[in-house]
Amino acid sequence: MQRLPAGLLLALLAGASLVAFGAALVAGSVPLSVRQVMEVLGGGGSDLHRVLVLELRLPRAAAAFVTGGLLALAGALLQVLLRNPLADPYVLGVSGGASVGALLAILAGGAAFSVQGAALLGALISTALVLFAGGGVGSWSPTRLLLTGVVLAAGWGAIISLLLAIAPDTTLRGMLFWMMGDLSGAGMPGWNGGVLALVLLILLPAARPLDLLAAGEQRARTLGVPVTLLQLTVYLAASLLTATAVTTAGTVSFVGLVVPHAVRLLGGHAHRLLLPGSVLAGGALLVAADTLARTALAPRQLPVGVLTAFIGVPLFLWLLTRGARR
Repeated sequence: MQRLPAGLLLALLAGASLVAFGAALVAGSVPLSVRQVMEVLGGGGSDLHRVLVLELRLPRAAAAFVTGGLLALAGALLQVLLRNPLADPYVLGVSGGASVGALLAILAGGAAFSVQGAALLGALISTALVLFAGGGVGSWSPTRLLLTGVVLAAGWGAIISLLLAIAPDTTLRGMLFWMMGDLSGAGMPGWNGGVLALVLLILLPAARPLDLLAAGEQRARTLGVPVTLLQLTVYLAASLLTATAVTTAGTVSFVGLVVPHAVRLLGGHAHRLLLPGSVLAGGALLVAADTLARTALAPRQLPVGVLTAFIGVPLFLWLLTRGARR
């Protein structure tokens, strides 16, 4: 596949995001035309159309875009940190801690806000455990960090299985939907969108050091990169991105794994392109998947994590095939 120029690549990804947004606003159990949507966005339209667009579809599409951007950016960072092409936002156990916190809150009958708060707390606890159990900053090693995260994720998985086994039938369905990824209760992004923008703005100036880190720690040290500080920053940033995404939509698979590889294949190897490109592509992918999840069997809604898995598996296999041919 021929690599695209930087400006063209970002323009195409931005265009794909706008198309996905447009489809999300138009499609639904009550379909709207593009003209009707534009009337609502312009301040007009009927009361029904305004409710559908401004109160239901637009907030959910915006939440899906931000969540997809969070996951894709976290995946891109972890792949360079661990120097592992199979790294994704859930490999270090952050999502496991968030899931345990959320499921405990659901079992206790907590409202949506308390579930999100419990998920965020669980994710932060998991982040701290991985960091310190992995040897802390002084003994930093990508391999040690990865092994610690995998073991901790297995422990969280055992606790999740226990919680699902003892949960009453009245709450089990909601717990399973949260585990499979669900954006039905998501509103207009606020602090989660701020987290995405803040991390992106902080890390974009470090794009060149990230390129050197991806080429190897020793080379980066030789060229004057503060490797330990950069690794710690990347780990904390990726953990924060993952925790924010999980508290918004639960566990959504494959976005953080597939999207960075797709952007690299299109020509975004340099992190000055990979980071914003991953945000745009991840957001567009999750908006499209969520639109399909709520319209495929309307009025029933599917968990968006199921759709991303259906999309991600063949897409990842195709990317592997294209990479082998190159």
